[in-house]
Amino acid sequence: MILPFLFIAPTKTMGRGVFTSENIKAGTVVEISPVIVMNNEERKLLDHTRLHDYIFEWGDNKGQCCMALGFVPVYNHSHESNCEYEMDFDEETISIKTVRDIQAEEELFINYNGNWNDRKPVWFAAK
Repeated sequence: MILPFLFIAPTKTMGRGVFTSENIKAGTVVEISPVIVMNNEERKLLDHTRLHDYIFEWGDNKGQCCMALGFVPVYNHSHESNCEYEMDFDEETISIKTVRDIQAEEELFINYNGNWNDRKPVWFAAK
């Protein structure tokens, strides 16, 4: 499920991102995306590809990962994110929910650290 007013468009500095054509209230689930879960051996292979930057650690076993379908891989990172993501390990989905009101034409961001307000540097900032 992806709300019909979300769209992917170019950003000024981050390639592509997810935007909205309508105002969105805080607390709105804007997407529920199925995921493909991969085991430790599959993750090792992915770590040598461009997909490495688009996978999520999955479950308690940090060796597992998942690839989300839908728009989830296109949300850009921000420490001042306006959305958060939640993993449902039983249903094998990731949902995206707004943490504040978002205006039309605004880009939607998630914090790649997992918690929308976590200020720790992310892996690619250390490169």
